[in-house]
Order: sequence, then C-alpha cells, then structure tokens
Amino acid sequence: MKPLLSNFALLAAALLAMPLLLAAQTAPTAPAKTAAPLLPEAFAGWELSGTAQQGTEPHKLDATSAAVLAEDRFKDYEIATYKNGGRTLTLRAARFADAEGAYAAFTFFRQPRMRQEEIGTLAASLNERVLFFVADIVVDAQFDHLTGMSGSQLRELAKLLPAAKGSAAELPALPNYLPRKRLVPQTSRYLIGPAAFAALNSDLPATAIDFNKSPQILWSRIDGTAPGSAELLMVSYPTHIIAMQQLAALEQLPAPLDGGVSLAKRSGPILALVRGQISNSDAQRVLGAINYDANVTWNENAGRSKRDNIGNLVVAALTLAGIFILLALGSGAVFGFGKHFLHHLWFKTTGRKMDDGAMIRLDLEEHKQEPK
Repeated sequence: MKPLLSNFALLAAALLAMPLLLAAQTAPTAPAKTAAPLLPEAFAGWELSGTAQQGTEPHKLDATSAAVLAEDRFKDYEIATYKNGGRTLTLRAARFADAEGAYAAFTFFRQPRMRQEEIGTLAASLNERVLFFVADIVVDAQFDHLTGMSGSQLRELAKLLPAAKGSAAELPALPNYLPRKRLVPQTSRYLIGPAAFAALNSDLPATAIDFNKSPQILWSRIDGTAPGSAELLMVSYPTHIIAMQQLAALEQLPAPLDGGVSLAKRSGPILALVRGQISNSDAQRVLGAINYDANVTWNENAGRSKRDNIGNLVVAALTLAGIFILLALGSGAVFGFGKHFLHHLWFKTTGRKMDDGAMIRLDLEEHKQEPK
C-alpha cells in the first residue's frame, strides 16, 4: 500500500509541475545586451551597409595577435562596411581600456613602409590602407581605392568616434624622450607585455627587462654610419631604484654575434640600450640625447584667496597698528583730562580750597657765617 501511495504522490507532483515547464519554454527570452556602437551609421558621404559585427573576444578580431591585444587591455571591437556611390570602405575599430593600450596596438600594427598622416592622434597609411587612433580607439580603414578626399573623410570620422576623455585619454610619457636623430621612421613600438616583446624577434632576453616590475617599453630601429642598423630599447620603471637594479642586467649583455656594440645608460627611471651594427661614437650620441626630466604638474586651483594675498596681509597689519595707536591716544586723553576734571570736582564737593599748584620749596642751603 505504501509504494502505491508514493507513486501516486510523484505522479501528482509531475502533473502540477508540467504547466510551469511549458510556461518556461514558451516565455520570450530577453534580448542580449549589445555594447554601444563604436562606428557611426554615416559620415562624410559614407553610409553603413548591412549590420556591423561586434564582439569582445580579441581572437575574433585578429587571431594571430590576440595575446598582444589582450596585453594592451583590449575591450571590444566593431567591423563595418560602408558604401559611397560605387565605392566601398571597410572599417575595423578596436577599443582599449585607455590611450596607452591604443597607442601600443597602433605601433604594433603600423608597418615601417607606412607614411605618416594627419588623422586623429597618430596615423599612417600604405596604399589603400589607413591606420589611425584617437584616445582609446584604433581604426584600420581599407578603401577599395583612394581619392583626394579620403584623408579629410577619415578626419571627420575621427571626430565622431566615442573616444575616452580625461585621464583615460592621456598618452604615455616615455615616447617624449625618444631621440629623433638617426631614428628610422615608423619603426617605434610601444610594448606593454612579453607577448609584444617576443613578436619583435630580437635577440634581447626578456629576463633583462623583468616584466613583473611593470615597465613601459619603447623599441625603435636606428641608423648609424657603420653598415647595417641597430636597435634602441628604452625601458621606464616606476621608480629610480628599480631602474638602478635593472641597469646591471643590460650592461652585462654580450655584444651581438655578428659584431657591433651594446651600450646601456640610465637616466632617472629610464634605461636605454643601443645594440647592433653601429659605431661606438654613434651609439654614444644616441644615448646622450636621452635625458630624463622630472616635470611636476600641479593640477589644483592655484588662485590666491584673501588670506594668501600678501597685499591683504600688509593692509590688515597697518589697520591693526592704527587701531592700537587710536587706543593709546584715547586712553591717554581719558587719563589726562579725567584726572584734571576729577581733581576739580573733588575740591568742589568737599568745600576745600584748591592749591594754586605752586611748588613747595625747602631752602636747606647752609648760611655762611661772616667773619668777626
């Protein structure tokens, strides 16, 4: 009897749960939340064709460079195709956590053969491809063919991008110390992590940098009077002490196997290394142009208040001195005139005669005796 009752209870529970299961299956699912679009629907005569592709996984944007994008603090991307009459333009936009990551990604994808352009923060072009970035957004534009207005059209696009503001749009300071002479154009790379450093295919060991100490790295190629070329590595550490500790690792690096020099220098928290086919004098000139300058920026309101104004302090001091002078004169007048009037009033009320104020003189001089 008990097994029969238990089976009946299970059957009843299943019948009661059946409507709930059917309701859950037929209930409309909430639409997936999509990120805010990076690219506009139209700009400078170009109109969006079809639906833009969005995503947050770096390997879907570039499978071969996914590790580098992740190091650069990649956030999301958008790929869109635009039409302008019979012309076609494909835009690939990537957003990063800040301008530092965008700058690192821009220098990674920039090619030495590219020509510098005036679009956004930095830009470079090669044939129908134009690469630029604005604050935290990098855009790779591919035209079917270029015209004289392609540059101005991309400049208008750069103004419409939802770029970051404030501290997230600040660029790293290390590129400001990069020497301009002997530098091969469009070869500088700003590196954040070991994946981007490994992509350089350099013989420099990553242990000489120590990525665990949060360094900022700038790599460039330089030319010298000797045949061939050399590389310049600049590493900025958070403190001077860390830079002093890491200098020995760079100084102990052996010279390249194919000859050349390997010279290192420290300037503040920045380490610089010149290595490759370059003369010793040229390497010294390059290192001599790298000098750290600590600039202190005060971003609070420096306006003077009334309390901080020296003029107000002088006026207040003179006013206080004047008050003390008036108090001294007033108390002196009260004491002098008060004593005079109180003296007359006392004699008048008591009925006594008031002396004339003559001085009482005692003649104590001894009289000389006349001779008899």
